[in-house]
Amino acid sequence: MQESFKITQTSRKILASFLEQYTVEQLHKIPNGFSNNLIWNIGHVIVTEQLLVYKLSGLPMMVTDEMVEKYRKGTKPSEEITENEVKLLQELLFATINQTQKDFENNVFKNYQEYPTSTGFVLQNVKDAIAFNNLHEGIHLGIILGLRKFI
Repeated sequence: MQESFKITQTSRKILASFLEQYTVEQLHKIPNGFSNNLIWNIGHVIVTEQLLVYKLSGLPMMVTDEMVEKYRKGTKPSEEITENEVKLLQELLFATINQTQKDFENNVFKNYQEYPTSTGFVLQNVKDAIAFNNLHEGIHLGIILGLRKFI
């Protein structure tokens, strides 16, 4: 599992670089032909990891219900973001995955509610969730790379 966490850490570093390189206005811009923006994709990967790993394990998440409602699957950007929100997401990029790794190493994850993903994968345990999360983050990193060409 160490390799999975290394992949996630690398993904998060790349995502953090977008938060550093772009202004709040650029992060919020939705280019023609797209239904979301840079900041939504970053918030979405943070929230999704927490849902897949913690919520389906029956454990408390590090993100608020408000964040889940704003960034979960099926949502779209609906309001302007603030510099404080950008800073919060930047902190959560690393705080969440660092805590996940620590909790995994300490065997905190005892139960898991099986979850069939929309892409056809069936997650049966937390190891599956962590591995699938890397695929999910890779998909959204690809979307971000496409979006940035139009910012």
